[in-house]
Amino acid sequence: MRQYTGIYTSLIALFMAGCATKAEKKEDLKTLPVAKLIAKDTVLHRAYVADIQAVQNVEIRARVNGFLDKIYVDEGQEVKKGQLLFGINDAEYRAELSRAKAALSSLTAESKSAALELERVKLLTDKKVIAASELEVATAKVAAAKARIEEAQSAVANAEMRLSFTSIRAPFDGIIDRIPLKSGSLITEGTLLTTVSDNREVYAYFNVSETEYLHYQKNLANGTARSNQVELELADGSTYSQPGKIETMESEFEENTGSIAFRARFPNPSKLLKHGASGKVKLTSEMDSAVIIPQKAVFEMQDKNYVFVVDQSGMVKMKNFIPETRFAHFYIVQSGLKPGDKIVTEGVRNIRDGMQITPRSVAMDSLLSL
Repeated sequence: MRQYTGIYTSLIALFMAGCATKAEKKEDLKTLPVAKLIAKDTVLHRAYVADIQAVQNVEIRARVNGFLDKIYVDEGQEVKKGQLLFGINDAEYRAELSRAKAALSSLTAESKSAALELERVKLLTDKKVIAASELEVATAKVAAAKARIEEAQSAVANAEMRLSFTSIRAPFDGIIDRIPLKSGSLITEGTLLTTVSDNREVYAYFNVSETEYLHYQKNLANGTARSNQVELELADGSTYSQPGKIETMESEFEENTGSIAFRARFPNPSKLLKHGASGKVKLTSEMDSAVIIPQKAVFEMQDKNYVFVVDQSGMVKMKNFIPETRFAHFYIVQSGLKPGDKIVTEGVRNIRDGMQITPRSVAMDSLLSL
């Protein structure tokens, strides 16, 4: 009887141990947030680093040699088209113009003399006093005198033009940039004097990927009202008050980056934006029935993207998907996942394929609103 009692005691102990083991295994299951994927119309806001340039930005350079006599403007000053900016000593060029005009006067006188001689020779030729060849010589002299006059007139025009280059004027309304030289400086042809920027409006250049380019074109073709409207985020993180508009884009994708450059125009009535400034262009696009998943739910293996899909029993299974684009902390799915799939949204680094978990349901809308 004691022998049977020991057997019963052993069996009860084994049974209790088995129950304890099962209970411990159940307690060991990880509790992880799981969300059911949904399809949702969404508006994407993408930000791109932008290079801001004035609509007109021109370097003002000297076109003749000489000493910089006068500077009529100051750095940062607003100027009008045709306003005098710099004066180069013009004594040499005035003398050159005087010599050219004197040469022209002399040749004009010679031409008149040759014309009178031609009339005299023609009269004598008609009376057969001299040979006809004399008339040909006199005619040739008149033609040569006219040619020399045209050459002298060209020299006068060139001298006048070079003299005009000593007065440097603004090519358009704008703002003066830095002036590196001072009065009295010796300058040569091509010397940079300053830069004039017309920044009443500015261009913002930014690059987008081929996928995003295609989204933009689809929205444009569908007539989305704001498909070509953009905002500008300034360097301090604030949003520029004036909205911009995409005007054009380059004709080719860059081979190295696979991106294409867009150009947007922004009005700049307060002159806040300057040539060479930086910022971010925010482009808005709309997507219908997009499947969106959190970035925390995704992990990579061999350059492929995966999530853990959860079945009804709580078992997780790796599943590959192809992202269409990424924004903020989310991916938009192109293929591989569909509405209704349940995925683990956090803690994917701590589980493995085929593992059992305890799902904790979370609403996908609540994740998207974060």
